[in-house]
Amino acid sequence: MRRNPERRQTLIDAAIEVLAREGARGLTFRAVDAEAAVPPGTASNYFANRDDLFTQVGGRIYERLLPDEDTMARSREGVQDQTRYAELMHELVDRVSAFNSGYLALLELRLESTRRPELRAVLTKRIREDIDANIGHHAASGLPGDSTSVVLLYLALNWLIVERLTLPDIFTEQEIHELVDAAVRRSLNA
Repeated sequence: MRRNPERRQTLIDAAIEVLAREGARGLTFRAVDAEAAVPPGTASNYFANRDDLFTQVGGRIYERLLPDEDTMARSREGVQDQTRYAELMHELVDRVSAFNSGYLALLELRLESTRRPELRAVLTKRIREDIDANIGHHAASGLPGDSTSVVLLYLALNWLIVERLTLPDIFTEQEIHELVDAAVRRSLNA
């Protein structure tokens, strides 16, 4: 297999777009090559098979969903109260929703992981690490609430993002804003 890391990343990013647009059945080497605008056969030189491609896409999506260092630095600024917590959750919902193809591809991967044990292992490890990192960041931040609050918000906001991306007419942007505020408030008062 080829070892050009930039080309591999380009192919994986192209696979994310194909997966979001065409679903798991449409994720072929040919479709990835076309999306990446590379010569036919390129993806097959970088990935042993579709399972390998799915697994690598599963790892890459989370890299792209993570907040950057500036966002993390801003999250530690100011008074760490319920209002600040809500601001951080709004940033999270907006950031994840902005990478809509990545989130939609992640949903496809989650479904596909029920049939692909290696993909399930990658996603389970990556998502568990993400939850643990969020709990750790929260504990160190001084924000109100506990680890259960973090997990409840994780679960609630993930589904809110699904609604926003798949059925955007269910809730207005104002309703989404109000729902995030209510989710934070209620998770802290539970």
